[in-house]
Amino acid sequence: MNVIQTELPGVLIIEPKVFGDERGFFYESFNAKAFEEATGLSKQFVQDNHSRSAKNVLRGLHYQIEHPQGKLVRVIAGDVLDVAVDIRRSSPNFGRWASVRLSAENNRQLWIPEGFAHGFVVLSKFAEFLYKTTDYYTPSAERCIRWDDQTLAIDWQLQGLPTLSTKDQNGKSLKEADLFP
Repeated sequence: MNVIQTELPGVLIIEPKVFGDERGFFYESFNAKAFEEATGLSKQFVQDNHSRSAKNVLRGLHYQIEHPQGKLVRVIAGDVLDVAVDIRRSSPNFGRWASVRLSAENNRQLWIPEGFAHGFVVLSKFAEFLYKTTDYYTPSAERCIRWDDQTLAIDWQLQGLPTLSTKDQNGKSLKEADLFP
């Protein structure tokens, strides 16, 4: 496993070792011991989620203010631009974001720590996205920051407007949002 630090400290790109030949490929998508040895993080994942989205669907920027979730995410079909935003007021990186292209072809994963908002946009015809989380989904704690917040100025690499859920259309600006200390 190869670990690459993004421009946002704590947000890590994980590249598994892929074994492939004319028959196809195999890789270990998660191994707790190897993850801890490579990243220095001891995390217990309690929930796995799977979503499928069409081209230009944008999901995010989501987080839970109580029961914050660390997320290990990957794409098993298609191609997405994945975004993490530091929303810890006490962080020297508050309001900064990092983006990484995740695809079924590159097999990359992204670790997004607790205290970060997360979102992605589908760049291919469709994408299937898997999330491992460190805490359970808690609807009452869920929050959303607008994908197009002027303060963040995220480059989503969009061509046209994205397709959004009602929740994402009603996200708050960074200035209005409930944030971490």
